[in-house]
Amino acid sequence: MNNPKKYTRIISLVPSQTELLVDLGLEEHIVGITKFCIHPNHLTKTKTIVGGTKNIKIEKIKELQPDIILCNKEENTKEIVEACQQIAYTHVSDIFTLADAIDIISLYGSFFDKQKEADKMAHELESKVIDFKNFIHDRKSRKVAYFIWKNPWMIAANNTFINHLLELNKFENIYSDLERYPEVTLETTKQRKAELILLSSEPFPFKEKHTAEIKEHASNSTPILVDGEYFSWYGSRLLKAFDYFKQLHDSI
Repeated sequence: MNNPKKYTRIISLVPSQTELLVDLGLEEHIVGITKFCIHPNHLTKTKTIVGGTKNIKIEKIKELQPDIILCNKEENTKEIVEACQQIAYTHVSDIFTLADAIDIISLYGSFFDKQKEADKMAHELESKVIDFKNFIHDRKSRKVAYFIWKNPWMIAANNTFINHLLELNKFENIYSDLERYPEVTLETTKQRKAELILLSSEPFPFKEKHTAEIKEHASNSTPILVDGEYFSWYGSRLLKAFDYFKQLHDSI
């Protein structure tokens, strides 16, 4: 591996990690991003877009001559990672827990000579987690299903970062016996007696109109639209997530 401090031309193929780079003070070193790297929102106008998270333009990446390419095991395909490895050093994150998220913040601090900024961010996040655990301590547990897609209906199950944050919120995932992002039916969801059905804003953009369909097929559950970024984006977005979670609980 090259000296990490010489990594001055960065391509990020992971939206949440792109936002993290910016918040660590590395925006000027980012040369390429995906079309889904929408935070901060000016990036899609000022940086070269090299495709999506699952479909990249490899020649465009080559033209940008990156020193390092940042990927994620879940967001990007094995084929994308292997193609990137032929161009520059490629780091692949694998995030399942808040501890993993804090580790990647620290690692980027080390990679890009931003350790002071990374340490400050990590400490702030740890404080927010402790504060939220105190907030949630006396709240009752609720049985939930977390939907990420429609046609087919798909949910976040066990062994996902989303499920980790659901547990932290004392949301008991009725599909925790399943792995990753399986297809399910509304009938099964009804049978498993979810109290709440959380409809994520991403990757499928659930809207108010979809709550009526849920009520029709799972009348014993209450559908709620939730901001998927706060349940699935790691990195610096987590600094805002816990205030959002507090508001969510107070609104239920």
